[in-house]
Amino acid sequence: MARQQFTPEQHSVRVLKVSERVRHILSELLARQEVHDERVSAAHIAVTEVRMTPDLRHATAYVKPLQGKDEGEIVTALRQNTAYLQREVAKRLGLKFAPKLQFRADESFDEADRIEALLRDPKVARDLGEEE
Repeated sequence: MARQQFTPEQHSVRVLKVSERVRHILSELLARQEVHDERVSAAHIAVTEVRMTPDLRHATAYVKPLQGKDEGEIVTALRQNTAYLQREVAKRLGLKFAPKLQFRADESFDEADRIEALLRDPKVARDLGEEE
């Protein structure tokens, strides 16, 4: 049987769909506290984004503890439980190859807070024409 050819647009849509599916699976596993690690099950962790490589072999999951504390410890605990999480994602995803997971702390919220603080600065507000 001939191999199915995808256009670049279809390929990127597939990558986005799979990454979103992986995000949902990881979120469900963490919400149901199915990871047998005290540090992970005690914390409420949000999986904010999953980025996949185009070949769907590697996935980087960006996580954020909802209380915002012990972020480094949570990421370390997730990295130590990567084998279990990869196995569960592979079972539920149903692809030919299971993606290798990598966990990173999501710093986008901190960056957004920093930008908000800069925009609230009186000097910047004056330059933007929002003078009171």
